[in-house]
Amino acid sequence: MTATQSAGPGKSTSTSTTTNAAGTQVPRLAGVPLLGSLLDLRSDSLGTYLRARGEHGDVVRITAGPPGLRAELYCVFSAEGVQQVLASQAANFRKDNAVYQEVRDAFGNGLLTSQDEDYLRQRRLVQPLFTKRRVDGYADAVAEETASTLAGWEQAPDGIVDVSDAMMELALRAVARILFGTDVDTTVDVVDRCFPVITEYVLRRGYSPVNFPRNWPTPGNRRAAAALDELYGVCDEIIARRRRDPGTTGAMNEATAGADTTATTAGTSAAPGEDLLSLLAAATSADDAEFDATELREQVLIFLLAGHETTATSLSFSLHLLARHPELQDRAREEIAAVLGGRTPGAADLDRLPYLTQVLKEAMRLYPAAPVMGRRSVHATEIDGHTVPAGADVILAPWVTHRHPGYWPDPERFDPDRFTPEAEAARPRYAWFPFGGGPRACIGQHFSMLESVIALAMILREYEFEAVDTEIAVSAGITLNTTGPARCRVRRVGA
Repeated sequence: MTATQSAGPGKSTSTSTTTNAAGTQVPRLAGVPLLGSLLDLRSDSLGTYLRARGEHGDVVRITAGPPGLRAELYCVFSAEGVQQVLASQAANFRKDNAVYQEVRDAFGNGLLTSQDEDYLRQRRLVQPLFTKRRVDGYADAVAEETASTLAGWEQAPDGIVDVSDAMMELALRAVARILFGTDVDTTVDVVDRCFPVITEYVLRRGYSPVNFPRNWPTPGNRRAAAALDELYGVCDEIIARRRRDPGTTGAMNEATAGADTTATTAGTSAAPGEDLLSLLAAATSADDAEFDATELREQVLIFLLAGHETTATSLSFSLHLLARHPELQDRAREEIAAVLGGRTPGAADLDRLPYLTQVLKEAMRLYPAAPVMGRRSVHATEIDGHTVPAGADVILAPWVTHRHPGYWPDPERFDPDRFTPEAEAARPRYAWFPFGGGPRACIGQHFSMLESVIALAMILREYEFEAVDTEIAVSAGITLNTTGPARCRVRRVGA
């Protein structure tokens, strides 16, 4: 998890090292006396991680904070090291750091944060709801929400749309629709109001070496408690309503779930029992029982958190990058026209739009929605010839690995042809990992790709984009966010 990205690296260039038990040396990024690299991480964390790899290689130690409260971060930037942490030795790297604990305290112990038997039980109950066949059944809902978003652009002042704001609203409405069915508007209003307060609170506490207890009546604690109460309240009300009315709970209609969704009926909503909350409420097995009301809320909150901000980031940067590269925008639009003509895209069209998918993947390379991931080692482990000690805070940074010149020539250049099948096969598996990987890979990655490709196809078929803000400032907290405008001038295709 990181702070703010800026244009260039910091000033410190000297090196110091520490000797591990195996006798190798882990290079340390030099900082200032007493505080180490704390100020660099706070002012420009993404740039600091990039500088660490550029100066010292693929395993770097960063210290931050005063003596007695100092954090030591072991950063792993190579694709091979990432694979070791996320996949081949995943059991040795746990979600035990301070930020994950704060996320647990705020949003509950859902799939994102749970571990061990809790995680395995939740995954077994939830996995059947995220099969490709099941997720494909949500294509119509995504298309309807996208059409609604586009209808509002006709009245955009001066034809200018902030694509970051617009895609955040679209992604939130889509995931709320799929989670709650008809209970969309109330949920969206509450999430819009409460999530920023809660996520800022989580990050501030997660990165602070000392925190007041949550039950102390400080202004920050009180603001966060009020936002959490409101968010919990709307979720609990919807869950209770589902359980009071058996008619709204049950499995999705199999014909709908397996349909080849090539058209949509505007203005429709999910039939009773077809929203994800109803399916979660009905999920049960002989070994794992079912989710109780608190567990349901925790899963819902994690899906809301992880399911809309990540997809919104991918969509907004895809559009903005195409707005800055009109020749690539035209190429994507030509593919869309050839494949879709005038019809609404459905799930079956994902494989028919390979270039649009390449655009999305390249945007996710340059602007990964989760730019930094954290783990904590259980046992001392050798990674890329260096020993990472037991109990170490381990940092993986898609932001850095996705720019590693060993895998990505001219890494800052936007080039969707990096993701042709031949180019992907030639790279290490974990040179690109926006959805994590290994046994804890994101369960919603197919839904994210489905939503993103359908939305991009509909948007680019209707509108042309020209960048107003040519550069976008970003910050990285729980997810990557824009810190300034991301405006584009939009006009109807052919107008």
